[in-house]
Amino acid sequence: MRLNDAMNHLQTSFDRVDLAILGVLQREGRLTNAELATRVNLSASASLRRVQRLEAAGVIDGYAARLNPAAVGLGLQAFVRVQLRSHAAAEVQAFVERVADWDEVIACHALTGDMDYLLHVLVQDLQHFSRFLLDRLLKDGDVADVNSSFVLLTVKRERALPLAHLQAAPPDPAPQSR
Repeated sequence: MRLNDAMNHLQTSFDRVDLAILGVLQREGRLTNAELATRVNLSASASLRRVQRLEAAGVIDGYAARLNPAAVGLGLQAFVRVQLRSHAAAEVQAFVERVADWDEVIACHALTGDMDYLLHVLVQDLQHFSRFLLDRLLKDGDVADVNSSFVLLTVKRERALPLAHLQAAPPDPAPQSR
C-alpha cells in the first residue's frame, strides 16, 4: 500500500456497523452476505452496499484462504535482517524488485536502525534456506550484511487487525433497511 493510500484510509470514518462488518470479515471472510447481514443486524442489501463501499475505499484489501505452512511442506520460518551496501535510489529499487520475485519471501519491511530490511522467509527446511541465502540473497551484490533468526515456536499468529482504536462515527442520517 502506498503512503497516499494509507493516508486516505485514515481519513475514512467508520460507524459501529462498519466496524462490526470489518471485525466479522477479518475472522470469517467466507461468510455469505446473508450471514454477514444477520451478524451485523442489517438487511442483505444494506450489508452488501456497505461491504462494496469498504472495498471501493480500499479498506477491504482482498480475500484469501489462509494456508498452514507446515501442511504445505514449508516447515522452516526465518526472519532475515538485511543491510545494503548502498542507499542510492537505483540500488535500493533493484533490491526491492529482486525481493518481489523471491517466492520464499512472504513479507519484506524497510526498517529504521542498523539494518535496512526485514524479510519473513518460509522454506521447506535448512537446506532450502541455505540455497535461498547463498544462491539468491548473498549473490546480490547490493547486500552488505545478513543476520538470520529461525522461528522455534509461533506464540501468536493473529491475522485480524486491531480496530479498537477507531472511534465509531455517528450512523449515517440516511435510513437503512433492516
